Amino acid sequence: MTDPVHDPSAPTAQSPVDPVEPVAVWRRAAPEAVLLDGFHALKHALRFGAEVLVAVTADRAAALALADGLAADVRDTLAALLTEIPYAAYASLVPRPHPTAVAALAVRPDRAGNLAKLAHATRTAPVVVLDQPRNLGNAGAVVRLAAGFGATGVVTTGTLDPWHPTVVRGGAGLHFATAVERLTVDELPSGPLFALDPEGEDIRSLKLPDEALLAFGSERTGLTSELRARADHLVALPMRPQVSSYNLATSVAMTLYHWSATGGAPA
Repeated sequence: MTDPVHDPSAPTAQSPVDPVEPVAVWRRAAPEAVLLDGFHALKHALRFGAEVLVAVTADRAAALALADGLAADVRDTLAALLTEIPYAAYASLVPRPHPTAVAALAVRPDRAGNLAKLAHATRTAPVVVLDQPRNLGNAGAVVRLAAGFGATGVVTTGTLDPWHPTVVRGGAGLHFATAVERLTVDELPSGPLFALDPEGEDIRSLKLPDEALLAFGSERTGLTSELRARADHLVALPMRPQVSSYNLATSVAMTLYHWSATGGAPA
């Protein structure tokens, strides 16, 4: 990456500061904090109330120009948060540099609060359940979809951490817009569980209730026997013969769209 070119007359420009202080703050906070990797992840997290501990960039003027064009609602907050540091210092803090050269750390939402949202007796939108997911990027894409449709939350079973930095990157910071937790099948919230399975009833014949749990197995192995036994309904997406499966995020998108188009999701 070439060094950014700054306009010294720009009112938002800030000369690079000694990186020791923000880097020291970062390294102290990093073990327990959520990595917001890139401008858009930080933008979304701020919109949905994230508590940001430290935010850095290798090009503050460019980041604020992005905010002027794409996120005027949080532009002033970004201006107050972002500290410019040398590119090498920025790159040392993240697994792989983002094209926007922006990164931040935020406080992970309280687990008890998320569980309360997931368990709410009068949920007005479904909970998406990913049963033993394997792909971090796909899990992030599902969080992004769930946030966009206004789902109550995303729950994973198994070993995948839904707050892994790669998942948060794939979710573009929208973990803060919905309740994201890892639970066992026995810990799933109450509500009718509709599990996606090729042997199920065609989804086009069903209306999915707002309080539903919508469960999706992994692309390779499908639903686990434990989750399948817990299901109240098996549901199938329309699929041409000889096509074996859809991508996980595509399946979630189709299902949430069906829910929204048959009465769910406020306009």
